[in-house]
Amino acid sequence: MSELVHMHSIGNSLKDVKVEFKKDLKLDVSGISIEGKQGEILNIPRWVAEVLESEKHVEIQDVDMLVQLKQAVEKEIMLGQFDLSTLQVQQQADPHFYIKLKSYMKGLPEKDYDRVESMLNKLLRTRQTKIIRLADASKLTAEIAQKLSVEEREFYNNLHDNSTKFSKTILGNKK
Repeated sequence: MSELVHMHSIGNSLKDVKVEFKKDLKLDVSGISIEGKQGEILNIPRWVAEVLESEKHVEIQDVDMLVQLKQAVEKEIMLGQFDLSTLQVQQQADPHFYIKLKSYMKGLPEKDYDRVESMLNKLLRTRQTKIIRLADASKLTAEIAQKLSVEEREFYNNLHDNSTKFSKTILGNKK
């Protein structure tokens, strides 16, 4: 995982997520205090929610990333081979689409994980082909940047730089 993606993943785990308490809980660890009654819904940092969920204390009430993934695949196919769709979560552009999807996938049973991974691969192959064409043709514009995830922006910029270097190797610098 690149440093950039790692940093964004940490940022995502620090954001709040809604949880429903499965039992009464009062917790105070290292300056973090969490208190909730059974059935109560609160916002707590995602990393804490994941630990509490693994111990069956809470259930995370998160965005259904499977629905978001299906919509992304459909949009990408519908747009054809030269237009790139905007990756979205809950109808908003989201540069952390893949980070959120990978986090969601961690909690899936193996059978469901494989099905979601197959859809993700389809999305990746489609978007990768489009990004390669775009990056070869031009520098990253604001319009294109807002359609890309953080991982895809890094990929785009690397491709563009390598394409430019390759062209200069063959054609040389203009006088």
